Amino acid sequence: MNVQLSTVSESRKNLVVTMDQAEVDTEHQAVVGEYVRQARLPGFRPGKAPAAMVSKKFAKEISEEFKQKVVTKAYRTAMEKEKLDVLNVVSVEEGTIEPGVSAAITVTVDVRPEFTLPDYNGIPTKIEPVDPTDTEVDSIIQALRSEGADFKAAERASAKGDYVKLSYEGSVDGKSIAEIAGDKQLYAKVPQTWEEVEGANEGIIPGLGKHVGGLSKGDKRDVTIQFPADFQAVPALAGKTAVYSIEALEVRERVLPELDANFFKSHQVDDLEGLKNQVRTNLKLQKEHKNRSSQRSQVTQALSEKMSFEPPASLVEAETQGVLRQFIQENMRRGIAAEQFEKDKKELFESAKKAATSRVKIQLILAKVAEAEKLTITDRDIDLYIRSEASRSNKSPDKIAKDLGKDREALRNVQQSIIFDKAVDFLVSKSTFSVIQP
Repeated sequence: MNVQLSTVSESRKNLVVTMDQAEVDTEHQAVVGEYVRQARLPGFRPGKAPAAMVSKKFAKEISEEFKQKVVTKAYRTAMEKEKLDVLNVVSVEEGTIEPGVSAAITVTVDVRPEFTLPDYNGIPTKIEPVDPTDTEVDSIIQALRSEGADFKAAERASAKGDYVKLSYEGSVDGKSIAEIAGDKQLYAKVPQTWEEVEGANEGIIPGLGKHVGGLSKGDKRDVTIQFPADFQAVPALAGKTAVYSIEALEVRERVLPELDANFFKSHQVDDLEGLKNQVRTNLKLQKEHKNRSSQRSQVTQALSEKMSFEPPASLVEAETQGVLRQFIQENMRRGIAAEQFEKDKKELFESAKKAATSRVKIQLILAKVAEAEKLTITDRDIDLYIRSEASRSNKSPDKIAKDLGKDREALRNVQQSIIFDKAVDFLVSKSTFSVIQP
Protein backbone atom coordinates (compact mmCIF):
# COMPACT_ATOMS: atom_id res chain seq x y z
CA MET A 1 0.00 0.00 0.00
CA ASN A 2 1.38 3.39 -1.04
CA VAL A 3 0.55 6.69 0.69
CA GLN A 4 1.25 10.07 -0.88
CA LEU A 5 0.85 13.18 1.28
CA SER A 6 0.41 16.67 -0.13
CA THR A 7 -0.15 19.99 1.62
CA VAL A 8 -3.13 22.11 0.61
CA SER A 9 -2.66 24.68 3.36
CA GLU A 10 -1.14 24.97 6.83
CA SER A 11 -4.01 22.98 8.30
CA ARG A 12 -5.31 20.95 5.33
CA LYS A 13 -3.69 17.83 3.88
CA ASN A 14 -4.48 15.50 1.00
CA LEU A 15 -3.70 11.79 1.26
CA VAL A 16 -3.77 9.54 -1.80
CA VAL A 17 -3.71 5.91 -0.72
CA THR A 18 -3.10 3.33 -3.44
CA MET A 19 -3.88 -0.35 -2.88
CA ASP A 20 -2.68 -2.87 -5.46
CA GLN A 21 -4.94 -5.52 -6.95
CA ALA A 22 -3.89 -8.22 -4.52
CA GLU A 23 -4.68 -6.04 -1.47
CA VAL A 24 -8.08 -5.13 -2.90
CA ASP A 25 -8.87 -8.77 -3.69
CA THR A 26 -7.87 -9.82 -0.17
CA GLU A 27 -10.41 -7.41 1.31
CA HIS A 28 -13.11 -8.60 -1.09
CA GLN A 29 -12.45 -12.25 -0.32
CA ALA A 30 -12.62 -11.52 3.41
CA VAL A 31 -16.06 -9.91 3.06
CA VAL A 32 -17.40 -12.71 0.81
CA GLY A 33 -16.00 -15.30 3.23
CA GLU A 34 -17.82 -13.71 6.14
CA TYR A 35 -21.11 -13.70 4.22
CA VAL A 36 -20.61 -17.37 3.29
CA ARG A 37 -20.13 -18.24 6.97
CA GLN A 38 -23.27 -16.33 7.99
CA ALA A 39 -25.54 -17.05 5.00
CA ARG A 40 -28.62 -19.24 5.35
CA LEU A 41 -29.69 -20.46 1.88
CA PRO A 42 -32.27 -23.16 1.15
CA GLY A 43 -30.71 -26.60 0.50
CA PHE A 44 -27.40 -25.78 2.14
CA ARG A 45 -26.12 -26.18 5.65
CA PRO A 46 -24.96 -22.95 7.37
CA GLY A 47 -21.61 -21.91 5.95
CA LYS A 48 -21.71 -24.46 3.10
CA ALA A 49 -23.40 -22.47 0.34
CA PRO A 50 -21.19 -21.82 -2.74
CA ALA A 51 -19.40 -18.48 -2.66
CA ALA A 52 -20.69 -17.60 -6.15
CA MET A 53 -24.30 -18.13 -5.06
CA VAL A 54 -23.82 -16.09 -1.89
CA SER A 55 -22.12 -13.32 -3.86
CA LYS A 56 -25.05 -13.15 -6.25
CA LYS A 57 -27.67 -13.27 -3.49
CA PHE A 58 -26.04 -10.52 -1.40
CA ALA A 59 -24.31 -8.58 -4.18
CA LYS A 60 -25.42 -5.14 -3.02
CA GLU A 61 -24.61 -5.72 0.66
CA ILE A 62 -21.22 -7.28 -0.14
CA SER A 63 -20.31 -4.41 -2.48
CA GLU A 64 -21.13 -1.75 0.12
CA GLU A 65 -19.30 -3.49 2.95
CA PHE A 66 -16.32 -4.25 0.71
CA LYS A 67 -15.96 -0.60 -0.30
CA GLN A 68 -16.26 0.50 3.31
CA LYS A 69 -13.54 -1.93 4.43
CA VAL A 70 -11.19 -0.76 1.68
CA VAL A 71 -11.72 2.92 2.53
CA THR A 72 -11.35 2.28 6.28
CA LYS A 73 -8.15 0.29 5.80
CA ALA A 74 -6.73 2.95 3.49
CA TYR A 75 -7.47 5.70 6.01
CA ARG A 76 -6.06 3.79 8.99
CA THR A 77 -2.90 2.90 7.08
CA ALA A 78 -2.41 6.53 6.05
CA MET A 79 -2.84 7.74 9.63
CA GLU A 80 -0.38 5.16 10.97
CA LYS A 81 2.22 6.14 8.41
CA GLU A 82 1.90 9.93 8.44
CA LYS A 83 1.08 10.37 12.17
CA LEU A 84 -1.29 13.28 11.47
CA ASP A 85 -3.27 14.93 14.28
CA VAL A 86 -6.57 14.96 12.40
CA LEU A 87 -9.30 17.27 13.64
CA ASN A 88 -11.81 16.63 10.87
CA VAL A 89 -12.19 14.47 7.77
CA VAL A 90 -13.21 16.94 5.06
CA SER A 91 -13.88 14.52 2.19
CA VAL A 92 -13.25 11.01 0.92
CA GLU A 93 -13.05 10.28 -2.81
CA GLU A 94 -13.31 6.55 -3.31
CA GLY A 95 -12.61 6.36 -7.02
CA THR A 96 -13.14 2.87 -8.46
CA ILE A 97 -13.21 0.09 -5.87
CA GLU A 98 -13.78 -3.27 -7.54
CA PRO A 99 -12.28 -6.77 -7.28
CA GLY A 100 -9.52 -7.46 -9.76
CA VAL A 101 -8.21 -3.88 -10.04
CA SER A 102 -6.12 -1.58 -7.91
CA ALA A 103 -7.79 1.23 -5.95
CA ALA A 104 -6.83 4.82 -5.21
CA ILE A 105 -8.60 6.59 -2.34
CA THR A 106 -8.13 10.33 -1.80
CA VAL A 107 -8.76 11.59 1.72
CA THR A 108 -8.75 15.31 2.57
CA VAL A 109 -8.31 16.12 6.24
CA ASP A 110 -7.95 19.19 8.42
CA VAL A 111 -5.17 18.77 10.95
CA ARG A 112 -4.21 20.58 14.13
CA PRO A 113 -1.98 23.49 13.07
CA GLU A 114 1.53 23.53 14.47
CA PHE A 115 2.41 26.51 16.64
CA THR A 116 4.47 27.31 19.71
CA LEU A 117 2.80 28.84 22.72
CA PRO A 118 4.28 32.12 23.95
CA ASP A 119 4.90 32.64 27.67
CA TYR A 120 1.44 32.70 29.19
CA ASN A 121 2.45 33.35 32.78
CA GLY A 122 1.74 36.83 34.12
CA ILE A 123 -0.63 38.04 31.39
CA PRO A 124 -1.67 41.55 32.55
CA THR A 125 -5.39 42.12 33.15
CA LYS A 126 -7.47 45.03 34.38
CA ILE A 127 -10.28 44.75 36.91
CA GLU A 128 -12.72 47.16 38.54
CA PRO A 129 -13.00 47.85 42.28
CA VAL A 130 -15.27 45.34 44.01
CA ASP A 131 -16.21 47.24 47.17
CA PRO A 132 -19.65 48.83 46.60
CA THR A 133 -20.05 52.55 47.26
CA ASP A 134 -22.79 53.96 49.48
CA THR A 135 -24.40 55.46 46.37
CA GLU A 136 -24.56 52.05 44.70
CA VAL A 137 -26.07 50.45 47.80
CA ASP A 138 -28.69 53.21 48.10
CA SER A 139 -29.51 52.85 44.40
CA ILE A 140 -30.14 49.12 44.78
CA ILE A 141 -32.35 49.66 47.81
CA GLN A 142 -34.32 52.25 45.85
CA ALA A 143 -34.71 49.71 43.03
CA LEU A 144 -35.98 47.13 45.53
CA ARG A 145 -38.56 49.63 46.71
CA SER A 146 -39.56 50.30 43.10
CA GLU A 147 -40.10 46.59 42.52
CA GLY A 148 -42.57 46.53 45.40
CA ALA A 149 -44.24 49.80 44.45
CA ASP A 150 -47.98 50.25 44.28
CA PHE A 151 -49.59 52.32 41.51
CA LYS A 152 -52.47 54.53 42.52
CA ALA A 153 -54.76 56.64 40.34
CA ALA A 154 -53.61 60.27 40.18
CA GLU A 155 -56.03 63.10 39.46
CA ARG A 156 -53.34 65.32 37.97
CA ALA A 157 -51.10 65.65 34.93
CA SER A 158 -48.58 62.84 34.44
CA ALA A 159 -44.97 63.33 35.54
CA LYS A 160 -41.73 61.35 35.21
CA GLY A 161 -42.07 57.87 36.71
CA ASP A 162 -45.87 57.80 36.37
CA TYR A 163 -47.67 55.31 34.15
CA VAL A 164 -50.19 56.53 31.60
CA LYS A 165 -52.91 54.26 30.27
CA LEU A 166 -53.50 55.38 26.70
CA SER A 167 -54.77 54.51 23.25
CA TYR A 168 -52.93 55.36 20.04
CA GLU A 169 -53.26 55.22 16.28
CA GLY A 170 -50.38 55.95 13.92
CA SER A 171 -49.86 57.15 10.38
CA VAL A 172 -46.96 57.85 8.02
CA ASP A 173 -47.39 60.64 5.48
CA GLY A 174 -51.13 60.52 6.10
CA LYS A 175 -51.33 56.76 5.45
CA SER A 176 -52.48 54.52 8.28
CA ILE A 177 -49.68 52.33 9.67
CA ALA A 178 -52.26 49.51 9.72
CA GLU A 179 -51.83 49.32 5.93
CA ILE A 180 -48.05 48.86 6.05
CA ALA A 181 -47.41 47.01 9.33
CA GLY A 182 -48.63 43.62 8.09
CA ASP A 183 -49.24 41.29 11.03
CA LYS A 184 -47.52 43.71 13.45
CA GLN A 185 -50.68 45.73 14.13
CA LEU A 186 -49.46 46.66 17.61
CA TYR A 187 -47.40 49.32 15.85
CA ALA A 188 -50.49 50.73 14.15
CA LYS A 189 -53.35 50.99 16.64
CA VAL A 190 -54.22 49.78 20.14
CA PRO A 191 -57.30 50.59 22.24
CA GLN A 192 -55.29 50.67 25.47
CA THR A 193 -51.76 50.12 26.79
CA TRP A 194 -49.54 51.41 29.58
CA GLU A 195 -46.52 53.64 29.01
CA GLU A 196 -44.06 54.90 31.64
CA VAL A 197 -43.32 58.59 31.46
CA GLU A 198 -39.65 58.97 30.48
CA GLY A 199 -39.01 55.39 31.60
CA ALA A 200 -35.63 53.66 31.29
CA ASN A 201 -37.16 50.86 29.22
CA GLU A 202 -38.98 51.73 26.02
CA GLY A 203 -42.32 50.21 25.11
CA ILE A 204 -43.46 48.98 21.70
CA ILE A 205 -43.23 52.40 20.04
CA PRO A 206 -39.65 53.75 20.34
CA GLY A 207 -39.52 57.03 22.22
CA LEU A 208 -43.25 57.23 22.98
CA GLY A 209 -42.61 57.45 26.73
CA LYS A 210 -40.87 60.80 26.21
CA HIS A 211 -44.09 62.32 24.83
CA VAL A 212 -46.63 61.32 27.48
CA GLY A 213 -45.60 63.66 30.28
CA GLY A 214 -48.06 66.40 31.26
CA LEU A 215 -51.15 64.42 30.22
CA SER A 216 -54.29 64.28 32.34
CA LYS A 217 -57.12 61.79 31.97
CA GLY A 218 -59.04 62.57 28.77
CA ASP A 219 -56.25 64.64 27.17
CA LYS A 220 -55.46 64.06 23.50
CA ARG A 221 -52.21 64.78 21.72
CA ASP A 222 -50.49 64.15 18.39
CA VAL A 223 -46.84 63.13 18.79
CA THR A 224 -44.11 62.64 16.21
CA ILE A 225 -42.01 59.45 16.39
CA GLN A 226 -38.84 58.95 14.38
CA PHE A 227 -38.22 55.24 13.79
CA PRO A 228 -34.52 54.21 13.71
CA ALA A 229 -33.01 53.49 10.31
CA ASP A 230 -32.25 49.94 11.42
CA PHE A 231 -35.71 49.27 12.94
CA GLN A 232 -36.16 45.55 12.31
CA ALA A 233 -39.45 44.72 14.02
CA VAL A 234 -41.34 46.31 11.12
CA PRO A 235 -38.86 46.97 8.27
CA ALA A 236 -41.44 49.12 6.44
CA LEU A 237 -41.19 51.65 9.30
CA ALA A 238 -37.39 51.80 9.36
CA GLY A 239 -36.23 55.42 9.02
CA LYS A 240 -39.81 56.69 8.75
CA THR A 241 -41.39 59.61 10.62
CA ALA A 242 -44.78 58.68 12.08
CA VAL A 243 -47.49 60.67 13.76
CA TYR A 244 -49.41 59.01 16.59
CA SER A 245 -52.70 60.34 17.90
CA ILE A 246 -52.86 59.42 21.59
CA GLU A 247 -55.51 59.79 24.26
CA ALA A 248 -54.79 59.49 27.98
CA LEU A 249 -57.26 57.12 29.63
CA GLU A 250 -55.77 57.08 33.14
CA VAL A 251 -52.72 58.28 35.10
CA ARG A 252 -51.18 56.29 37.93
CA GLU A 253 -48.38 57.36 40.22
CA ARG A 254 -45.76 55.11 41.74
CA VAL A 255 -46.04 54.83 45.53
CA LEU A 256 -42.92 53.29 47.07
CA PRO A 257 -43.22 51.06 50.16
CA GLU A 258 -41.87 52.46 53.40
CA LEU A 259 -38.60 51.17 54.82
CA ASP A 260 -40.40 49.54 57.71
CA ALA A 261 -40.50 46.18 59.52
CA ASN A 262 -42.68 44.59 56.81
CA PHE A 263 -40.30 45.66 54.06
CA PHE A 264 -37.25 44.38 55.94
CA LYS A 265 -39.01 41.08 56.71
CA SER A 266 -39.79 40.56 53.03
CA HIS A 267 -36.03 40.72 52.36
CA GLN A 268 -35.15 38.49 55.32
CA VAL A 269 -33.34 41.18 57.35
CA ASP A 270 -34.11 42.89 60.66
CA ASP A 271 -33.43 46.52 59.85
CA LEU A 272 -32.01 49.02 57.34
CA GLU A 273 -28.42 48.27 58.33
CA GLY A 274 -29.01 44.56 57.76
CA LEU A 275 -30.50 45.32 54.34
CA LYS A 276 -27.52 47.47 53.41
CA ASN A 277 -25.11 44.70 54.45
CA GLN A 278 -27.07 42.18 52.38
CA VAL A 279 -27.04 44.45 49.33
CA ARG A 280 -23.34 45.23 49.80
CA THR A 281 -22.46 41.52 49.96
CA ASN A 282 -24.48 40.69 46.84
CA LEU A 283 -23.06 43.63 44.93
CA LYS A 284 -19.52 42.61 45.80
CA LEU A 285 -20.17 39.06 44.58
CA GLN A 286 -21.60 40.43 41.32
CA LYS A 287 -18.57 42.65 40.79
CA GLU A 288 -16.17 39.80 41.51
CA HIS A 289 -18.02 37.61 39.00
CA LYS A 290 -17.91 40.42 36.43
CA ASN A 291 -14.17 40.85 36.99
CA ARG A 292 -13.59 37.12 36.64
CA SER A 293 -15.49 37.03 33.35
CA SER A 294 -13.56 40.06 32.12
CA GLN A 295 -10.22 38.47 33.05
CA ARG A 296 -11.15 35.26 31.24
CA SER A 297 -11.83 37.28 28.11
CA GLN A 298 -8.68 39.36 28.49
CA VAL A 299 -6.25 36.44 28.87
CA THR A 300 -7.65 34.50 25.90
CA GLN A 301 -7.70 37.61 23.72
CA ALA A 302 -4.14 38.50 24.71
CA LEU A 303 -2.89 35.02 23.80
CA SER A 304 -4.80 35.03 20.52
CA GLU A 305 -3.30 38.39 19.51
CA LYS A 306 0.23 37.10 20.18
CA MET A 307 -0.20 34.16 17.81
CA SER A 308 -0.63 33.90 14.08
CA PHE A 309 -1.79 30.65 12.51
CA GLU A 310 -4.55 29.48 10.21
CA PRO A 311 -7.45 27.72 11.95
CA PRO A 312 -8.74 24.68 10.05
CA ALA A 313 -11.31 25.81 7.47
CA SER A 314 -13.83 23.03 8.15
CA LEU A 315 -13.90 23.86 11.89
CA VAL A 316 -14.42 27.55 11.08
CA GLU A 317 -17.23 26.67 8.65
CA ALA A 318 -19.03 24.53 11.25
CA GLU A 319 -18.60 27.20 13.95
CA THR A 320 -19.84 29.89 11.54
CA GLN A 321 -23.06 27.97 10.98
CA GLY A 322 -23.48 27.60 14.74
CA VAL A 323 -22.99 31.35 15.29
CA LEU A 324 -25.51 32.15 12.55
CA ARG A 325 -28.12 29.74 13.93
CA GLN A 326 -27.78 31.21 17.43
CA PHE A 327 -28.02 34.78 16.13
CA ILE A 328 -31.09 34.07 13.97
CA GLN A 329 -32.89 32.15 16.73
CA GLU A 330 -32.29 34.94 19.26
CA ASN A 331 -33.49 37.64 16.89
CA MET A 332 -36.55 35.69 15.75
CA ARG A 333 -37.56 35.44 19.42
CA ARG A 334 -37.30 39.24 19.50
CA GLY A 335 -39.68 39.45 16.55
CA ILE A 336 -37.20 40.30 13.79
CA ALA A 337 -38.68 39.45 10.38
CA ALA A 338 -37.03 36.69 8.32
CA GLU A 339 -36.86 39.10 5.36
CA GLN A 340 -34.41 41.23 7.29
CA PHE A 341 -31.98 38.31 7.64
CA GLU A 342 -32.10 37.74 3.90
CA LYS A 343 -31.47 41.42 3.26
CA ASP A 344 -28.42 41.48 5.56
CA LYS A 345 -27.23 37.98 4.61
CA LYS A 346 -23.77 38.97 3.39
CA GLU A 347 -22.98 41.17 6.40
CA LEU A 348 -24.34 38.55 8.82
CA PHE A 349 -22.20 35.81 7.28
CA GLU A 350 -19.03 37.91 7.35
CA SER A 351 -19.63 38.88 10.97
CA ALA A 352 -20.37 35.26 11.97
CA LYS A 353 -17.26 33.99 10.15
CA LYS A 354 -15.04 36.54 11.91
CA ALA A 355 -16.42 35.51 15.32
CA ALA A 356 -16.12 31.81 14.43
CA THR A 357 -12.50 32.16 13.30
CA SER A 358 -11.61 33.82 16.61
CA ARG A 359 -13.42 31.11 18.62
CA VAL A 360 -11.72 28.22 16.81
CA LYS A 361 -8.31 29.86 17.16
CA ILE A 362 -8.80 30.38 20.89
CA GLN A 363 -10.04 26.80 21.34
CA LEU A 364 -6.91 25.43 19.66
CA ILE A 365 -4.72 27.60 21.90
CA LEU A 366 -6.57 26.47 25.03
CA ALA A 367 -6.25 22.83 24.00
CA LYS A 368 -2.48 23.31 23.72
CA VAL A 369 -2.32 25.02 27.12
CA ALA A 370 -4.29 22.13 28.64
CA GLU A 371 -1.87 19.66 27.08
CA ALA A 372 1.20 21.59 28.25
CA GLU A 373 -0.12 21.83 31.82
CA LYS A 374 -1.45 18.24 31.81
CA LEU A 375 -4.96 19.40 32.70
CA THR A 376 -7.41 16.51 32.87
CA ILE A 377 -11.11 15.85 33.32
CA THR A 378 -12.21 14.07 36.48
CA ASP A 379 -15.44 12.31 37.38
CA ARG A 380 -16.17 15.23 39.69
CA ASP A 381 -16.00 17.61 36.72
CA ILE A 382 -18.63 15.58 34.89
CA ASP A 383 -20.78 15.37 38.02
CA LEU A 384 -20.63 19.15 38.46
CA TYR A 385 -21.63 19.64 34.83
CA ILE A 386 -24.58 17.24 35.20
CA ARG A 387 -25.83 19.00 38.34
CA SER A 388 -25.46 22.41 36.74
CA GLU A 389 -27.24 21.32 33.55
CA ALA A 390 -30.01 19.65 35.58
CA SER A 391 -30.62 22.92 37.42
CA ARG A 392 -30.57 24.94 34.19
CA SER A 393 -32.79 22.63 32.12
CA ASN A 394 -35.12 21.45 34.89
CA LYS A 395 -34.28 17.82 34.08
CA SER A 396 -33.19 15.13 36.51
CA PRO A 397 -29.44 14.45 36.81
CA ASP A 398 -30.08 10.77 35.97
CA LYS A 399 -31.80 11.76 32.71
CA ILE A 400 -28.89 13.99 31.66
CA ALA A 401 -26.34 11.31 32.59
CA LYS A 402 -28.19 8.66 30.56
CA ASP A 403 -28.50 10.98 27.55
CA LEU A 404 -24.75 11.67 27.64
CA GLY A 405 -24.07 7.95 27.91
CA LYS A 406 -26.01 7.36 24.69
CA ASP A 407 -24.56 10.28 22.72
CA ARG A 408 -20.79 10.06 22.35
CA GLU A 409 -20.60 13.29 20.35
CA ALA A 410 -22.47 15.23 23.06
CA LEU A 411 -20.21 13.75 25.74
CA ARG A 412 -17.13 14.70 23.74
CA ASN A 413 -18.41 18.28 23.42
CA VAL A 414 -19.01 18.46 27.18
CA GLN A 415 -15.52 17.14 27.91
CA GLN A 416 -14.02 19.63 25.49
CA SER A 417 -15.92 22.51 27.08
CA ILE A 418 -14.72 21.47 30.55
CA ILE A 419 -11.09 21.27 29.49
CA PHE A 420 -11.32 24.69 27.80
CA ASP A 421 -12.77 26.17 31.00
CA LYS A 422 -9.98 24.63 33.05
CA ALA A 423 -7.36 26.07 30.69
CA VAL A 424 -8.87 29.56 30.95
CA ASP A 425 -9.07 29.30 34.74
CA PHE A 426 -5.42 28.27 34.79
CA LEU A 427 -4.41 31.28 32.66
CA VAL A 428 -6.37 33.63 34.94
CA SER A 429 -4.72 32.10 38.01
CA LYS A 430 -1.30 32.90 36.53
CA SER A 431 -2.22 36.40 35.34
CA THR A 432 -1.50 39.73 37.03
CA PHE A 433 -4.07 42.48 37.54
CA SER A 434 -4.33 46.19 38.11
CA VAL A 435 -7.42 47.91 39.49
CA ILE A 436 -9.04 50.57 37.29
CA GLN A 437 -9.98 53.51 39.47
CA PRO A 438 -13.38 55.05 38.64
